[in-house]
Amino acid sequence: MDTLALTGLVLLAVAVLLVLVLLVRLHAFVALLLTSLLVALLGGIPPERVADVLREGMGGTLGYIAVVIGLGAMIGELLQHSGGTARIARSLLDRFGERRAPWALALTGFLVAIPVFFDVALILLLPLVYSLAHRTGRSLLYYALPLAAGIAVAHSFVPPTPGPVAVAGLLGADLGWVVLFGVLVGLPATVLGGIVFGRWMAARLHVPVPAHLFDEATDETRPLPSFLQALSVILVPLALILMGTAAGAFLPEDHALRPPLRLLGHPFTALVLGTLLACYLLGVRLGYPMRTVQQITSKALEPVGLILLVTGAGGVLSRVLVETGVGQALAEQLAASRLPLVVLAFGIALAARVAQGSATVSMVTAAGLIAPVVQTGTYSQPLLALTTLAIAAGATACSHVNDSGFWLVSRYLDLSEADTLRVWTVLETILGVSGLIVVLLLSLLI
Repeated sequence: MDTLALTGLVLLAVAVLLVLVLLVRLHAFVALLLTSLLVALLGGIPPERVADVLREGMGGTLGYIAVVIGLGAMIGELLQHSGGTARIARSLLDRFGERRAPWALALTGFLVAIPVFFDVALILLLPLVYSLAHRTGRSLLYYALPLAAGIAVAHSFVPPTPGPVAVAGLLGADLGWVVLFGVLVGLPATVLGGIVFGRWMAARLHVPVPAHLFDEATDETRPLPSFLQALSVILVPLALILMGTAAGAFLPEDHALRPPLRLLGHPFTALVLGTLLACYLLGVRLGYPMRTVQQITSKALEPVGLILLVTGAGGVLSRVLVETGVGQALAEQLAASRLPLVVLAFGIALAARVAQGSATVSMVTAAGLIAPVVQTGTYSQPLLALTTLAIAAGATACSHVNDSGFWLVSRYLDLSEADTLRVWTVLETILGVSGLIVVLLLSLLI
C-alpha cells in the first residue's frame, strides 16, 4: 500500500473506533480489538498471521505494564486503607496554615494521586475541603479546585498511575524520565489551574458546602501512620526509579555501580521494594495482621484488570499498525508537515478525549497511533518521555459530559451541568494546555 492509502487506513481506524465506542456503545476493550482486526485485514496482513500479530501486541504490552500498574495499585490501596492520605493532608495543612491552605491542598492532591486513582483520591480528601470551606465561609471552589488540579495532574502525568505507565510502555519511554519531566510539567500546571484559576473562579462563583455531603464527625480511634511513613512509600520508589535513570544516563558502561543501580532503579524492583515498605509501615507497624495486609493488597488488584485489558488492546492496535507499514507512512507525513512529534501526539490525544471521554482510553488510543511513528525513528529517551507527557496533556484537556470525572466533580461539589462546564472543563483545559506549553519548552532544551 502507498503512503496515501496507509494514512487513510489510520483515519479509518480512528473513525471505526469512535463509531464502536460512541454509537454502538461497545466497551473500549472490545472496540479496540475489533478495530485492530479490521485494520490488520485491510492492511494486507495475511489471515493466517493476524492472530499471531494480535497475540504479540497484547503480550508485548502487558508483560511490562501489568507489573508496574499492579504494584502501584497495591501501594495506593495500603496508603488509602491505613489513613496515610489523611495524615499527609492534615500534616501539610498544619504546616502551611489556613491562609495558604490552597497550596497545601494542591500539593496533597499531587502527592496522594501518584499511587491512588483519581476518583478515590478526590472522594477521600474532599471532607477536608468541606471542613475548611465551612469554617472560613469561602466558596468551596477556593479549596476544591487546587485539590482537584493536583489530583488530576498527578493522575495523568506521574507514574505509576495507569495512564502514563501505559503510554510509556507503548512508546518505549524510560519511566525515570517520565517521572522527572512529569513533575516538571505537572507542578506549573497545578499552580496555574488550581491556584490561579481556582482563586479567580472562587471570586466569581460562590459555591456553598453541600449540606447533604458534609459531616464533621471523624474517626480518631484508628492509629494513623506518621507523615514521613506515609510520604516515604510514595517517594522511595520514585527516587529509586530516578536513581536508575540517572545511572544509565551519566555513569559509563563499565562503571562498577552502574549494574546494581540500574537493577535497583528498574520500575519492577523499585515498586516491589516500595510495596514491601508499604506493607510494613502502613500495615504491620500499625498493628494489622499479615492476613489483613494480604486482603488489602488483593482488593487493590480488582479495578486493575479492566485498565490492563484496555491498555493491552491499545498495544494490539499499535502492533497491527506497525505490521501494516502505517508507522513508516505516518513518519513520512510527519517529516513532510514539519509538525513536532509532541504537538502531533497532543492533537491525537485531545481528539480522542473530546470524542470518547476517558482520559486513560484516550491516552492508550493516542499512544497506539503514535507508537508506530516512534518505532520508525531514532528518538532519545527524554524526547519519548516528553511525547508521553504531551499525550497525557491532550488526554487531560476538555473534560465534558462524556467523562465520568465530570459527573464526579459535579456531584461532590453540588454544581449544575452548566457550572461544571465553566469550572471543571475550563480547569482541565488549562491543565492540558499549560502542560503542552511546558513540554514544548523542555523539548527545545534537549
